[in-house]
Amino acid sequence: MNHPKIIFAFAVSDSNKFEAKHFGDVDKYLIYEYCNESFNLLSHQTNTSKDLDEKQLNESIEKGNSIVKLLTDHKVQVLVSLQFGQNIKMINKHFIPVAIHDPNTEEIFKILLKNMKWIIDELEINPPEFRLFSINTGVLKSSIK
Repeated sequence: MNHPKIIFAFAVSDSNKFEAKHFGDVDKYLIYEYCNESFNLLSHQTNTSKDLDEKQLNESIEKGNSIVKLLTDHKVQVLVSLQFGQNIKMINKHFIPVAIHDPNTEEIFKILLKNMKWIIDELEINPPEFRLFSINTGVLKSSIK
C-alpha cells in the first residue's frame, strides 16, 4: 500500500517538550515527515514570531501570518500542540490543527499513527477550512468557531 507523505509541525519548548502554551507562543517547531507508517525528523525551526504583537492578548494577525509563512515554506500540513489560541481561525485555512492531551512525545506518535486515517481523509477532502482534531485515546473532529 502506498502511504502519503505528510509534514507535521510539533509545537515544543527549547528542550523539545510539549508545553501548555498556544501554538504561536512556543519556542520552536519540530518538523516531521510521516511516510511509510513512521515519523522522521526533518528540522527544528525557531519560532522567531512568538513575541510579535504582545499587546494583543488573544489574537495577533502579524504573528499568525508570520507563522503561516514559516510553516508553509516548510510544506507543513498538520500542526500538533497542547493548546491553540484565537489564531486557530487563521491557521485552519492552511493546516490541520491537532490538539493533543498527553505531552509525552512517544505516546503522541503512537496515537497519531493509530488515527492517521482521519488526518489523511481530511487532507484528501481539502475543505476551505480544516477542522480541529482533538486527540486523546481517540479522535474528535470539530468545526472551529
